[in-house]
Amino acid sequence: EADVVRGDAAGAVPLRSVDPLTPLHRVPVARGVDPVAVLLTAAEQLGSATRACELAVQHARAREQFGQPIGGFQAVKHLCADMLVRTETARAAVYAAAVTADAADIDTARLLADEAAVRGARDCLQVHGGMGFTWEFEVHLHLKRAWVRTHRAGDATESEESLAAELLAQPI
Repeated sequence: EADVVRGDAAGAVPLRSVDPLTPLHRVPVARGVDPVAVLLTAAEQLGSATRACELAVQHARAREQFGQPIGGFQAVKHLCADMLVRTETARAAVYAAAVTADAADIDTARLLADEAAVRGARDCLQVHGGMGFTWEFEVHLHLKRAWVRTHRAGDATESEESLAAELLAQPI
């Protein structure tokens, strides 16, 4: 682990992770939260949300119940459609934030990507049923990693507060 993070001199502190395959370390930041780190975390959340949506749709097409694919059931269709809408909304926000590098855009991208990743992983687990929690499927890892990333580069509350202050400061 010392080879992975040469941060003892920099003050890196190992943390316990809900995902045993993802080692975590807290590295102190001199001044506030780095907007680049927030944007990169949002992009990572977007990738996870995209993958969870793909997994749910693939499973809904392949898994049969009562003689038909479960994707034919209205409840499953709605879960998959909601996942896609959240993911594509987050994608637009992350891309816009990457282009503008505006603080409000970055905070918006982070909030939308966090929601897309966490809710998308939860919905994907719902589509997979109990199988999603087994080690044979990667679905539960997406949820655990999305939870971890929501606390990376500051708390979501910090992004909410920053975005609110930014919006209130703008003239009407």
